Amino acid sequence: MQQAPYEQIGDPFDRQVENLAQCGYPEAAGLGRDALMQHLEPLRARLDTLDTLDPLAPEGRIPFVIVLRRELVAPEAALPLVRLGGKTGFTEMEADDLGRFGPIDGLELPAGMAYLMVDVDTGRDTLDVTPDDALGRIRAQGRSPLTIDEGVAMVTHHPGILADRNSFSMLGSRCGDRRVTALWMSRGRPRLGWCWAGNPHAWLGSASCGGRLGPGVDR
Repeated sequence: MQQAPYEQIGDPFDRQVENLAQCGYPEAAGLGRDALMQHLEPLRARLDTLDTLDPLAPEGRIPFVIVLRRELVAPEAALPLVRLGGKTGFTEMEADDLGRFGPIDGLELPAGMAYLMVDVDTGRDTLDVTPDDALGRIRAQGRSPLTIDEGVAMVTHHPGILADRNSFSMLGSRCGDRRVTALWMSRGRPRLGWCWAGNPHAWLGSASCGGRLGPGVDR
């Protein structure tokens, strides 16, 4: 029996779960669907705590995104699973290079291989602002910059944002140099690359989230 398109699923959590399945995440993680669900299902109950599911949430914010950590699916393996307009995502960064990028000081992630990123913003108000300056703005608002894993998760579930809203940097992952990773459209495909932290771009904002919810401790 053919499965219905995941967009037709009413429950937003189930819709994201089905999207992961249809994109091929269980296979990319080396797990069956049931095994992957063991990581995802404990997150369902956390949706009850989200104020951002309120219809009065700020316009343009994404209430929540299911994030799988790179220990399950590395970014270079996840990008080809992103689908937009019949094309897939890509990166020209080497796996070893991507592996050097880790969470910046002060950014703590929930325990577990999967968690919810909540109240997500692509950073349209930071277009043409350097990543260095944008990070200060994000922190002053009590928000958190996105990691690479979180940015890839967002375009996995909402690939159209790169065309409909704006491209964005992920200031929450750094490797000790002046590079900041970003996601943008290149040759009609979602692309993961990098820009300099001191350079502004009119087409590139800096994404942020309001928090993170895991099966245990909140971040």
